[in-house]
Amino acid sequence: MAHESGESCILRIAVHCPLRRVFDYLPPPDVAGERLIPGIRVRVPFHQSERLGILIATATTTNREGPLRTVLEILDEAPSLPQDILDLLLWAADYYHHPIGEVIWTALPACLRKAKKLRPPKKTPPPSTISIESGPVLSADQQVALQAIQNSQGFHGILLEGVTGSGKTEVYIEATRHCLDQGRQALILVPEIGLTPQLLRRFRERLAVPIVEFHSGLTEAERCTAWRMAATGTARVVIGVRSALFTPLPDLGLIVVDEEHDASFKQVEGFHYHARDLALVRAQRGAFPVVLGSATPTLETLRNAQIGRYLHLTLYRRAGTAPPPQVQVLDLRCQRLTHGLAPTLFPVIAEHLSRGEQVLVFLNRRGYAPTLICHECGWVAECQNCDARLTYHRSAGRLHCHHCAAEQALPVVCPSCSAKELQPTGVGTERLEQALQQRFPDYGLVRIDRDTTRKRGSVKQLLDQVRHKQAQILVGTQMLAKGHDFPEVTLVVVVNVDQGLYGVDFRATERLAQLLVQVAGRTGRADKPGRVILQTHNPHHPLLKTLLQGGYRAFAESALAERAAAEWPPFSALALLRAEADDSNSPHNFLDSARTFACTWNTDGAVQILGPIAAPMARRAGHFRAQLLLQAPRRPPLQSLLRNWTQTLETLPLNRRVHWSLDVDPLDLSS
Repeated sequence: MAHESGESCILRIAVHCPLRRVFDYLPPPDVAGERLIPGIRVRVPFHQSERLGILIATATTTNREGPLRTVLEILDEAPSLPQDILDLLLWAADYYHHPIGEVIWTALPACLRKAKKLRPPKKTPPPSTISIESGPVLSADQQVALQAIQNSQGFHGILLEGVTGSGKTEVYIEATRHCLDQGRQALILVPEIGLTPQLLRRFRERLAVPIVEFHSGLTEAERCTAWRMAATGTARVVIGVRSALFTPLPDLGLIVVDEEHDASFKQVEGFHYHARDLALVRAQRGAFPVVLGSATPTLETLRNAQIGRYLHLTLYRRAGTAPPPQVQVLDLRCQRLTHGLAPTLFPVIAEHLSRGEQVLVFLNRRGYAPTLICHECGWVAECQNCDARLTYHRSAGRLHCHHCAAEQALPVVCPSCSAKELQPTGVGTERLEQALQQRFPDYGLVRIDRDTTRKRGSVKQLLDQVRHKQAQILVGTQMLAKGHDFPEVTLVVVVNVDQGLYGVDFRATERLAQLLVQVAGRTGRADKPGRVILQTHNPHHPLLKTLLQGGYRAFAESALAERAAAEWPPFSALALLRAEADDSNSPHNFLDSARTFACTWNTDGAVQILGPIAAPMARRAGHFRAQLLLQAPRRPPLQSLLRNWTQTLETLPLNRRVHWSLDVDPLDLSS
């Protein structure tokens, strides 16, 4: 709340820095108190420089000793962060125990991160008009799901579990239409940029309102325009990735989290938030429903539905006349493979192509080959900065580390024995692309992975080639497994199932089951039957048998029982403290001290403290890494410990010698 006199109050300012606190300043002289509204941006002196700050609150007293410094300039006439977004960010900073200045920095678009006034917007061009199309007639199951969403009064967490191709997007569109009819705005979150063009097109074809997209693929000016259109209420629908969660929407009445299971909703660098979880918090605070859609919901989401915390809606049948795909396990044992493909695959691929259909070949490994070895002495190309091997990228003629982004030229001879017999071992998407082009030269082929989609607009361009049947063969990584609608794809080949069967993380089998079901769902989505072939050296693995016999639901029930017995999430809460340094001793020494202090706050033993141990990849980007895991059967005791603990960690003597981060509700313990 603003004070009557700007000169008589203390301003609590969040500054972009790694400290878990706000800073007290005096307001500029002769500034009217009504201008001091929480959420405005200010320019402040900070140490020996000037920085951007956000006004969090005003007060009449300060705990700081000595004179306070004065804010240099008020940058906003109206708050850049309205009160509901500011409150959400404060809640998130407290829950994830992250510095509030960095949390706010994450939420702001680049145009608002500068310590200067924002230029008045240019006249916003009217949104492109597209003739509004009528959608398909909803099935009985879709109607039931839509009616349940429309009848939701106030906050409801709603799980929409629907098999791939069951028409979840149609339910999203009609639920959004109902929201718009009530005079409200809608926010649609997708896991990756690649899904945005397809969803944007479908929404614009059906809804006669301004719709904007929000993601890192836009220019700074485009993101700023989208932010302003949403904040002023001009844009009625926002479609974007996880960062779009923080977009101001004054009339927000619905959030949809599509593919809620996807790990891309978790921020893995800096502020470790989960957009799905914060979407639920935002919806709860705004008293409106949030829909979590997936064919393969996370075990946490399924558990919340089981205990009645979420409304559970299901779509068991594919839309239209499309039958479920036929799934076949192909035993690779004793077979002579051609670039990772079994010889029996080629006539099957040829059959589908000859009918004018499309084929998707999936391998979650980019590059030409994951390993380069010397045939004479056994030397292996390894990254000098990481405990990892370098991946051979043939088109660039270079070796890349997919962990630290280091790269180097391909050696002419073996650095160890000077032999010239350097051989790429293993298969990546680039090698698959080459092999399939040679085998089927008369058919167009596109490869969709991180290497081919770096340029702006490249994802849309490649997907358009698929949609217009300029390419009949698709080769790609998990980017192709997420929510895409390829009606002409009738065959999916998963090249290497085995790489996901024996992960060290307790979520490894869940991720693999989700991936297999999702990629299988790209086929047979129209009126043509689909076929899925899973290549494996482990055809009798229990996971594959469970998926084939009972589907994802059978897997989830079995996995939940295992999690309950082992007391892993969703039957416990986790926090992971990571530390890294230039030497191998400092991270362990820091975590040893951290463990000691954690024990002092854990007098009742409600939290189990595990470690410290070396990270699964102990050296990455030249830094040595270790981690400490905290586990508790319930969140409150863990949160209580973390609240006291993080303040202590900042005072430890080794704090300046290591870089440490706290990940609350970590998704990956193996990185």
